[in-house]
Amino acid sequence: MRKKSIIIIFAVFVLDRITKYFIVKNFYLGESVAVIENVFHITYITNTGTAFGLLQKYGNILLIFSIIAIILISILIFIKKDISRLNQIAFSFILGGAFGNLFDRIFRGEIIDFLDFRIWPIFNIADSAITVGIIVLFYHSLFSKKISE
Repeated sequence: MRKKSIIIIFAVFVLDRITKYFIVKNFYLGESVAVIENVFHITYITNTGTAFGLLQKYGNILLIFSIIAIILISILIFIKKDISRLNQIAFSFILGGAFGNLFDRIFRGEIIDFLDFRIWPIFNIADSAITVGIIVLFYHSLFSKKISE
């Protein structure tokens, strides 16, 4: 299962990098193109905060927090023996997303966002992977206890 974690982490990171590279090379900052008018746009923005642009003023603290989170999640995935397969997959998505945004934070000083559903803050592939991982962890923690009772 550890190999699958590496594949998931790598796939999320690479997909995040490719999409952000495409946006930077083909859009100017602030440009927005409707894919489905008033529903989904590709909008190139940057932020110094967390997922969905939260906590904008804490960039340096978030860099340190990101590194600590990556270390802790890596320990969970690769060292801890009694982690469930589903949790391992969820943490792999979170870790892949964390690496994607950490890369931006280190090399750009800001995060590239572009997925714009108009009713939600603009986000990216890394944010999506982190969110999916958290939802799976939450779901698993709620329902795995009920099943075992």
